[in-house]
Amino acid sequence: MPTEPRINLRRLQELLSEINMFGFLPETGGFNRIGFSDADMAVRDRFAAIMEADGLAVSRDAANSLFGRFGAEGSPSIMVGSHLDTVADGGAFDGALGVAVALECVRAMKDAGLEPAVPIEVVATSEEEGRFGGMLGSEAIAGRVSAEWLERAVDADGVTLRDAMQAQGLDPSAIPAAARRPGDVVAFLELHIEQGPVLEQKKRPIGLPTGATGIINLSVVLKGTANHSGTTPMDMRADAFAGLAEIATQIPAMIEKSGSDIARITIGKVELLPNHPHTIPGEARFSVIIRDRSEDVMRGLQTLFAHVTAAVAAAHGLVHQIEAKSFIAPVAFDPQLVRLLSEEALRLKLPAQKMISGAGHDAQTMMALCPSAMIFVPSRNGISHAPEEHSEWADIEKGAQLMLSALMRLSAVS
Repeated sequence: MPTEPRINLRRLQELLSEINMFGFLPETGGFNRIGFSDADMAVRDRFAAIMEADGLAVSRDAANSLFGRFGAEGSPSIMVGSHLDTVADGGAFDGALGVAVALECVRAMKDAGLEPAVPIEVVATSEEEGRFGGMLGSEAIAGRVSAEWLERAVDADGVTLRDAMQAQGLDPSAIPAAARRPGDVVAFLELHIEQGPVLEQKKRPIGLPTGATGIINLSVVLKGTANHSGTTPMDMRADAFAGLAEIATQIPAMIEKSGSDIARITIGKVELLPNHPHTIPGEARFSVIIRDRSEDVMRGLQTLFAHVTAAVAAAHGLVHQIEAKSFIAPVAFDPQLVRLLSEEALRLKLPAQKMISGAGHDAQTMMALCPSAMIFVPSRNGISHAPEEHSEWADIEKGAQLMLSALMRLSAVS
C-alpha cells in the first residue's frame, strides 16, 4: 500500500549541493551561472542526467529550458520548478532551490509508490535572471517571445542573445516553437526564497504571494565631454557622472510623487567612459529598473523618470538617450491556487504570510498560459543576489513539504 510521502531533507540538501558545484566562485563564495554561459549549460546537462536516472522522461525546448516528466505522456500536466541560472556572483538558493524542491517532491512520491493521475513536469527554465532583459525560458513556454525582441535582445556588455545562443550550439530562431498550447499545462507552481526581510521579521516560515510586481528595464546613456580634470573649470564641464549622480538623488522624490508603498526605481549596472582618474567622464551608461504592483504606476514613474533625466541632462549640457529594453507586467496569482496553498499550509500547521512579491519570477510570466502560484521561504537578513544569500533548512523543509502536499492534491495521486 502507498504511504504518505515525506520530503527527504538530506537528499534535497545533497541535490542542491550537486547543482551548486557548477559556477562556484571560491574567491567570493558566490556562484556565476549567467544564462547561456558554459556553467549554465553544464549544470543543465548534469540535471538532465539526474532526472533520467530517476526515471523521468527528459526533454529540452528551443529556449534551453529543461523538463522531466513524471506520469503519462500526451496529456496536460502540472509544471513545477524554477530556474538554474544566477546573476553574476549570486547566491546558492535563488532559483536552484525551487528546481531541487520540485525534483525532491517527485522523488518522494515515487518512494511512496504513488502515481499522479495528472502528470507532473519538473522544469528548470532558462535565462530567468534577465541577462537579456526578460525571463526568456518561461516567456518562451508561455508563447510571449516575439521575433522582433529576439533580434534586438542584448546584454549589458553588448553581447546579443543570438550570438550567446549560437555560441552554445543553439538556434534562437527556433524559440517560438517552444510555446506550449493553451491547455497543455493546467497549473504552474514555484518555490522560491523570499529575497526580502518580511518573513524573517514576522517569524513566518511560509510566504504565499498573491501577486508580483511588474518590471520595466531601461538602458540610459548620458553623453557629455571627456576633458582634463585639472584644466577644465567646474562651471565649464559637461560631466556625465555629475548628471547620473543628480538623477540618482532625485529617485526618492520621484517615488514620493508618482509611486506607491511598493514602488522601486533602481540604478544597477553603471559604466563610465573613459573611466580614467584624471579625466572628466564624457559618457555614463546605466541600467534603470522600475517596479510596482500597478502598471499605471509603473508607466507614470517611467514618464517622470524621462522628464527628470531630460531636465538634468539639459542643466549639465548633456545629450541623453533612454531605451526600453523589456517590460514584464505585474500580475495577480491565481486565487484558487493561492487558496489551495493556504489550506494545505493550515492543514500542516504552517503559519503563512500573504504578501506581494517585489521580485520578478517565472510564475508571473506563466500566468499568461495557466493558473500559477508561489511558495516563499524566508531569506536570512533579506539578502539575495549575493554570496551571503541563505535560507535555513528547517524553513526549506516546511516549504518543500507544503509544495509536496499541494502537488499531491492537484495531481490526484493514486
